[in-house]
Amino acid sequence: MRMTRRVVWGVAAAAMFGTMAGNALAQQETVTIGWTGPLSGGAALYGKNTLSGLELSAKEINDAGGLEVGGKKYKIEVVALDDKYSPSEAAVNAKRLRSQYKAPIVFCPHSGGNFAMQAFNEQDGFIIGAYTSVPQMTERGNKLTLRIPPSFAGYVEPFIKTEMTAFGKKLGMAGADHDYAKAWAALIGPAWKNAGGTVVAENPMSYNKDTDFYSGVSRVMAASPDVMFIGGASEPTALVVKQARELGFKGGFIVMDQAKLDEMAAVLGGDMSLLEGAIGTLPLIHDARPGAKSFVPKYRKAYNRDPGTEASLNYTSLNAVTEAMKLAGTTTDAAAIHAKLSEAFGKLPVERNPSNINSVDAKGGSNAVLVVGLVKGGKVVPVDAATGAVGN
Repeated sequence: MRMTRRVVWGVAAAAMFGTMAGNALAQQETVTIGWTGPLSGGAALYGKNTLSGLELSAKEINDAGGLEVGGKKYKIEVVALDDKYSPSEAAVNAKRLRSQYKAPIVFCPHSGGNFAMQAFNEQDGFIIGAYTSVPQMTERGNKLTLRIPPSFAGYVEPFIKTEMTAFGKKLGMAGADHDYAKAWAALIGPAWKNAGGTVVAENPMSYNKDTDFYSGVSRVMAASPDVMFIGGASEPTALVVKQARELGFKGGFIVMDQAKLDEMAAVLGGDMSLLEGAIGTLPLIHDARPGAKSFVPKYRKAYNRDPGTEASLNYTSLNAVTEAMKLAGTTTDAAAIHAKLSEAFGKLPVERNPSNINSVDAKGGSNAVLVVGLVKGGKVVPVDAATGAVGN
């Protein structure tokens, strides 16, 4: 009987402590990280890639016991809303993420949505995690914006120098027609002319809605360009390349940084030869820096696919945001969190910072070393963005 009482007490105690532990977990407060972006339509893959970086960061933080700020533990929850790449829907989603979920930050992977949010985010009290390299994003004086990628202005000179030297001086503009692509076009066109080239055709296309690019590419091809400027999300950009090659284009491509060379190759059935002479951002799987090398295998394990820079940059950024919360001693005061972002990026260990962002400038733009990739001889080779020198 005595043994039976002990067994009963043990079971009761286990049940009691189990209930207490369950209650403790249930009572753990949550910090919502907002995300609005395309989860449907032509840019859906791009949207999911940016979101995956946030989700992987949140999972690692939660698996390690959560975020501790001011002596309290918090669970990180990423709430994602589809905006179909529409700036107006992004604004509506951001309002909801702030009012309903109390998100102190809303990430968005397109410039149109980020610009739309800048109309009210300071008043509403949340940070914009802007996944866009448009320089103007941080030139408007918005004090609660974090521009995650480095400014794309740094790509222009090495892209032009490499392509003009290899293929010639006639450029055909065949980029997308959304705001981000327009900003790129507004920079690349004049810069090409200033370098001694001519722009022989300009025909932006709706990469996010169209799947047949025959007529648009044909118009650009009619001007016999040596180089084509292209770019939107990776999938439609790859289809533009395929169409150009099928129409006989033998020149090079300047690929806007939204599209990724490795993702484009996958859409093209792994045929890197179709991308011969294309220059764009260096794919993460070809980045030999320690942070990238540690990030790639754990991302593959989690998602069974290769990561792109969208994933790594957003992964780094959420790690920095949570570190900034620790430094600021708050999960709710957006201004205090934003003020600690530069210090937070600098404190991240290499395995939590695969994008090598070391600080944030006074206007909210990230500082990182630009890496560039060129498809040469059927493989991606690095290009020194500062000098334009092509590696092996």
